[in-house]
Amino acid sequence: MKSPEYLISFDTNKLPSFITDVLVIGSGMAGLRAAIESSKTHNVILVSKNSLAECNTYYAQGGIASQIDKPKLVSSHIADTIEHSYGLSDPHIVKEIIRRGIPLVRQLISWGVKFDKKSDGPDMTREGGHKLARILHSGGDATGKNIEQTLLAKIQSIPNITALDYTFVIDILTKSQRSPDRTQPFGQGLVQPPVGAGHGYFGAAPGKSAECCGAIVYSPKTGQTSVIWAQKTIIASGGAGQIYRESTNPDVTTGDGLSIAYRKGAQLQDLEFMQFHPTALYVAGASRLLISESVRGEGGILRDKSGKRFMPDYHPQAELAPRDIVSRAIINQMKLTKDTNVYLDLTHLSAAYIEKRFPSLSKLCRNFAIDVKKDMIPVRPSAHYLIGGIKIGLRGHTGIRNLFAAGECASSSFHGANRLGSNSLLESLVIGSLAGATASGEISSNKPISPSHISYNGPLTHPPSGRKQVRGTDLDLADIKNSLQSLMWYNVGLERNAAGLKQALAKIDYWSSYCLAQEFSNPQGWEVQNMLTLARLITQSALLRQESRGVHYRTDFPRTLDKWRKHTII
Repeated sequence: MKSPEYLISFDTNKLPSFITDVLVIGSGMAGLRAAIESSKTHNVILVSKNSLAECNTYYAQGGIASQIDKPKLVSSHIADTIEHSYGLSDPHIVKEIIRRGIPLVRQLISWGVKFDKKSDGPDMTREGGHKLARILHSGGDATGKNIEQTLLAKIQSIPNITALDYTFVIDILTKSQRSPDRTQPFGQGLVQPPVGAGHGYFGAAPGKSAECCGAIVYSPKTGQTSVIWAQKTIIASGGAGQIYRESTNPDVTTGDGLSIAYRKGAQLQDLEFMQFHPTALYVAGASRLLISESVRGEGGILRDKSGKRFMPDYHPQAELAPRDIVSRAIINQMKLTKDTNVYLDLTHLSAAYIEKRFPSLSKLCRNFAIDVKKDMIPVRPSAHYLIGGIKIGLRGHTGIRNLFAAGECASSSFHGANRLGSNSLLESLVIGSLAGATASGEISSNKPISPSHISYNGPLTHPPSGRKQVRGTDLDLADIKNSLQSLMWYNVGLERNAAGLKQALAKIDYWSSYCLAQEFSNPQGWEVQNMLTLARLITQSALLRQESRGVHYRTDFPRTLDKWRKHTII
């Protein structure tokens, strides 16, 4: 099976074109912050495949980890992050992001984000793995929503940012041969460079380097395919939780940005590290909606169906142990009790306090006739955050010239093999800002923007390659998607082993053999192709790492081995 370079055939000379200095793909925290920074000196087009607010940032209930009230305690935040990365974080990256985050969080406050306060300062809470209370929250459990709305208001006030919603990016454009050669079977040739092998600018991938010059996009509103030519492109497209049957992520998180970058030769790092959030609401017919880790930070207790508090049996930090430990403990307790879930108990907390601190949770539970003041909440783990992603340096550079990445779709070696609660918004804020500033800073300001300025020397074409062109009616795409999600949940979920991973690879390869051979003309088909591509790469990475580390747990290799203190790179 081969991975196609582009998902569609095209001739840019025959497509409507738009020209900009910086193209930002994605409208979450990282994308919005990158657009704002780039717009200080250059024109920006920002695209989102759904509404601008439909992203993981919007649904982030917990908060953002930053010691803005006591900067002297930054060293503790750095130490906690490194400790729980299981040896795979880059200490330089960790220090830079945590230190740079403080003024950027203060800037969010100046722009209008209202973090909750106590009489003596910010109302901080704890989450799993954090030894101190350093999580800022807004509106109780509406932090992501309030930050997203503030940043959207900010970009709408900036005249040289053009925001295009409901715009699907099919592929990025490159003007030279991609690297490595994608005529080979994909997902092969994985290497493991040593941890801490450098930081800052991440240079070109081995082989002849590609040069990004924009993207091919599609508008479902108009049915029109277009070209956006750009001097610099920043992928900030978010995560890939929808690859799994049980996920806290919104429907848009299908890993498009990672698959797009992979097709053009970008290196992807540590894809085996998918973090499963321990507590998602588990009610038949309900989406697996996230119940913030802050609920446990404020005193929520995990119990099994007999009412037993079980977390002290697994870790001295009990409910506030790192997420990977809590998630596996829940799965084990479900097996011991032969139940489909465990329960989150808040009944010992004040009813008034619950309503004030967690209004979104209270409302959510009422929708399913659960009274949090007297009823325990059924919960179980769900896929939540992809720690791995497009390999980048601190300022967002990838191995493709003029292409940057930031946010959940990228891997900066900040989280390592496990992510501390509320560190992700911090990383998105910092690297999004740095990527935007760096991308615009690398553009020569004394030349007018034009096709020749972006090294465009004639139409780029991708002729038909013998693939069958369809409109999504020849295949039941919903069935392929559902089958893939179930396969990933059972075979590449919280617990993995070689037999299950090899079975998953065989099935993904079979489905890909006919699905990737099609040329679709709609986002539904392109999403499924992206999901199949990324699912295979995640599975291949999980099979390669023959140990257990952080959120990656192999039942056939349960020990953490020093020889595997390395990154996996595709």
